[in-house]
Amino acid sequence: MTAMLPVMDDFDRAMSELKKSADESLLKGIELIHNKLRETLKAKGLERMKVEQGDDFDAEIHEAITQVPAPSDKLKGKIVDVVEPGYKLGERIIRYPKVITGQ
Repeated sequence: MTAMLPVMDDFDRAMSELKKSADESLLKGIELIHNKLRETLKAKGLERMKVEQGDDFDAEIHEAITQVPAPSDKLKGKIVDVVEPGYKLGERIIRYPKVITGQ
């Protein structure tokens, strides 16, 4: 399952770029494939971890790759950005989300 995670990352990046283009038929086609892959992996127990900007940083479930000056006081000690999403397989974390924290 962990071998499929880079494929999901590539699909997510491709979707972000395709949304910027004007070719809606291409976007729809790739979106269908992306959704099918995501739903197939979800049926096998893979779940993307929900991590967003402003969440509390927890070293047990997040991997901090760097710290930056917090853009606001609210983000001190919190997650400023998610660089790479994390995934769980059942209850076990198979890839920790890589995050940037504010200091």
